[in-house]
Amino acid sequence: MTGRTFDNISPATLLKFTDLDARVQKHLTKVYATLTLAVGLLTLGIAADVTFHVGGALTALASFGSLIWLGFTTPADGQNKRYALLGTFAFCQGTSIGPLVGLALAINPAIVMTAALASTAIFACFSLSALFTKRRSYLFLGSWLSSAVLAMLAVRLGGWLFGARSFAFGFELYVGLLVFSGYVLFDTQLIVERAAAGDMDHVRHALDLFVDAVAILVRVLVLLMKNQERKEREQRRKRRD
Repeated sequence: MTGRTFDNISPATLLKFTDLDARVQKHLTKVYATLTLAVGLLTLGIAADVTFHVGGALTALASFGSLIWLGFTTPADGQNKRYALLGTFAFCQGTSIGPLVGLALAINPAIVMTAALASTAIFACFSLSALFTKRRSYLFLGSWLSSAVLAMLAVRLGGWLFGARSFAFGFELYVGLLVFSGYVLFDTQLIVERAAAGDMDHVRHALDLFVDAVAILVRVLVLLMKNQERKEREQRRKRRD
């Protein structure tokens, strides 16, 4: 009797979101395909910076400019142009976090792979949770998450003004990871609701999720680096003792 509950259930059945109509499901497929492309270009940008040190002021300006330009476009402006802008932003984001990845590689190369897998798992779990739970159940998080972002900015400013940068950094690191994980829930359900209302801008929706994913990756990477440095300090202390 054990396990018969799952007889004749195909993977397609498990991935079928019964709460969503076919039009929204097709849109989500485009969103996640575009997101995958953006993550690939992010990886390419990281590799380019780690290998050739291409990141700098020029790529930072290109990242900011392409993001702003993409924000002013609509699907009517042509998807190829918008794909190019999203790709430019993703690649330049990769070059901007390349130095951080390079530092992690110098500390322990395993950190980078662990951070990538952990970030993927976090993103996938929260995004799937948003898709499988009741529609609109996480939309209330919007105001809470916005307030949390403002609180992080206030703590960062306070750290600069009152010399508590270490506390501000730790607060932003841990709380930021929770906040952007929450944004994955919120943005995923918001994308579903927008698609149901007729907003089929999969490039813009993929951009929202991409920003969340990068924010999670950076914070997980920094946390793992801090943990590795703490372990090395403890090992050096034990050797001295």
